[in-house]
Amino acid sequence: QPDDRGLIGDVPVLRVTRRGPEAVHFVPAALEPGAEVLLSLDWERRFDHMQQHSGQHLISAVAEQMFGFKTTSWELGRQRSVIELDTPSVTAEQVQALEESVNEKIRDRVPVTVRELAADDPEVETVRSRGLPDDHVGPVRVVDIKGIDSNLCCGTHVSNLSDLQVIKLLGVEKGKKNKTNLVFLVGNRVLKSIEQSHSTEKALTSLLKNGPGEHVEAVKRLQSSVKLLQKNNLNLLRDIAVLIAREFKSKPAPKQLFVLHRKEGDSEFMNIIANEIGTEETLLFLTVGDEKEAGLFLLAGPVEAVENLGPRVAELLGGKGAGKRGRFQGKAAKMSRRGEVQALLQEFISHQNPGA
Repeated sequence: QPDDRGLIGDVPVLRVTRRGPEAVHFVPAALEPGAEVLLSLDWERRFDHMQQHSGQHLISAVAEQMFGFKTTSWELGRQRSVIELDTPSVTAEQVQALEESVNEKIRDRVPVTVRELAADDPEVETVRSRGLPDDHVGPVRVVDIKGIDSNLCCGTHVSNLSDLQVIKLLGVEKGKKNKTNLVFLVGNRVLKSIEQSHSTEKALTSLLKNGPGEHVEAVKRLQSSVKLLQKNNLNLLRDIAVLIAREFKSKPAPKQLFVLHRKEGDSEFMNIIANEIGTEETLLFLTVGDEKEAGLFLLAGPVEAVENLGPRVAELLGGKGAGKRGRFQGKAAKMSRRGEVQALLQEFISHQNPGA
């Protein structure tokens, strides 16, 4: 169970850990030894942990009673909690039956009590437990859910199952080998989940212009439309790439450097242009994406030139890349420096051809 938070006087408690029998509090400012202070507990956090922890005890006990599923571990998460059950699978019918049973016990208002036993008390051996810490000292704490469960536990719990309000089992997930993870919410977390789901439902209703029962079909139609548009867009980009290359090659005396930027392009768009123009004699610097922010680049041309210039181009663009056989491509973080790259390439060509 996560630690409590709150205030010591007006100093916030950042973290609490256990060191043997002592609770060590981490605070951002020094406290005066011996000073009398008022302790303030973050009750919303504490009560949330109480609900989830008592809920876990109840779910674990009933799961073992109904189906023989033993709990091997559990995690109290920030938004949802998970119980690891010692079984390779749990059916949907078993999840439903378990949920109905634990909620029935909540409605029965079963008391939850805490008692302490001496560590050598024989009764300790009869209580459900995963063992005591090696550094444990003092009495042993037992949490009882009347007629349902007795468990060694140092966590905080509700005094009656009715304080849990409701338990919702969200389903199961594949766990470690031969284990199954059961995901659950208890009490106020169920209410918050419903509120979030309702807000999402309202937003989708407004965006999709139909009722909640039609949301899934509407999204499927949108996905199909997007896939078709993406396919058509890709075909158009390919056609544009071919036309750009042909226009360049049709010029009487093609230049040794070809530079092009297109916001809507992609890696395939750039490679089609490079393939169509040919890179034996021409050095190509192609970029796609946002003109001033991030994007993709391709440097293509004679193998030796690209090997020499590729890393320098990537460095100028604030990006990373890799290449082979006359092509060097990657991601760029500073597309606004394309002009500097072009100047570098032009200077390189001038040095290669002094009379040009």
